[in-house]
Amino acid sequence: MESLPEAVLIRILASIPAVDLVLVCRLVCCQWKNLVDGAALWILKCQQEGLTRAESDAENWQNFYFLSKKRKNLIKNPCGEEDLEHWGEVENGGDGWKIEELPGDFGKEFPSEEVHKYFVTSYEWCRKAQIIDLRAEGYWEELMDTTQPKIMVRDWYAGRSDAGCLYELCVKLLSENKDVLAEYKSETVTIPQENDASWTEISHIFSNYGPGVRFVRFEHGGQDTLFWKGWYGVRVTNSTVTVEP
Repeated sequence: MESLPEAVLIRILASIPAVDLVLVCRLVCCQWKNLVDGAALWILKCQQEGLTRAESDAENWQNFYFLSKKRKNLIKNPCGEEDLEHWGEVENGGDGWKIEELPGDFGKEFPSEEVHKYFVTSYEWCRKAQIIDLRAEGYWEELMDTTQPKIMVRDWYAGRSDAGCLYELCVKLLSENKDVLAEYKSETVTIPQENDASWTEISHIFSNYGPGVRFVRFEHGGQDTLFWKGWYGVRVTNSTVTVEP
């Protein structure tokens, strides 16, 4: 192995699972450590697995590789398929939260065929939240403190065409002690009565948020504006929080 050209050795190492490269191969010798810590090996692994990025001046291809492989929606039960499971700090104003099948009365189908249900609010404020433990999801402290990958937040909301409603979104990045390090809060969105019931996406990207982020707290909710008994308030579904490569 010592006589192999470096380019050949990189190709051999690129066939090894990424975790083994970092935890085992990196410890073999100084040459292997330098190769595992370098960009060439990870650029090759990205190419082999179809992982591409727009920026040609990536500073850390190893982080990019791991973030790309781990990328997933960190919100659990985003569409109500498990009732209110995984949602905490639930505020049930009026008749409380309800889960309905799309498109629902006086509603429209969701843009994605993969979404089948939504949460709907009542005649007083309904809110629900979810706290994401980034370390439990595999995002280690050094990564969050040094690389500070972008955290993308998305949510979808809609009203019934026969009723007006209100909607709000609030997302916080929290420290180990649950101190707020960064926050995004939407304006209170007002959907008028006799609207077209179309689904609207709202999004925000956290970047350069500083060290110490360990949790993400996602909260949304709303109500109707006519105070009708039942479930005439805002509808929400397909909430997502992703850590971006």
